[in-house]
Amino acid sequence: MVAQLPDTGLHRDIEADPAARASMAEVAGLREVLSASASLDVTPQRGGRFHVTGHVRARIGQTCVVTLDPIENEIDEPIDLVFAPPDQIPQLSDLVDDAAESVVEIPDPPEPIVNGVIDLGRLATDAVFLAVDPYPRRADAVFEPLIEAADPEDHPFAALKALQVDAKPGGSKKQPRKPGGGKPG
Repeated sequence: MVAQLPDTGLHRDIEADPAARASMAEVAGLREVLSASASLDVTPQRGGRFHVTGHVRARIGQTCVVTLDPIENEIDEPIDLVFAPPDQIPQLSDLVDDAAESVVEIPDPPEPIVNGVIDLGRLATDAVFLAVDPYPRRADAVFEPLIEAADPEDHPFAALKALQVDAKPGGSKKQPRKPGGGKPG
């Protein structure tokens, strides 16, 4: 509960247990989550807002999209978010929208404090999910597309060729007309 946070703030180190890592892997569609941890600081600000900073680290098992070999990737994501009571969110979001029209760096809108709680575990898990590479590759993997020789009979008009009618007896094909409407000479 944010109401119970000391004025000096709070530091939390979170380590995901095997069951939590298995759930994370299933939800994210990963082969496995080998480790996941977060080190977060929550600092009170004026107006009932809280600033959460820190880092989320994880080691995940994925499958290379080129070779289909199992690979492992490291995730190290910084966290820097502001949480505010839900009734302040529209007002603070308007300030962010106004800042978008200026040349100054645009801050992110605050996240809502839900039922008086900032769920640090959920925050850390979301950061890991957002950092997952959707197309992981082994460092030495090179994609080489299959190159096939073009079949000269395989073109958009091949079906029309089969429908062509012989105009003269004896199998000779109809001769094209000369430009200007005359018969070929």
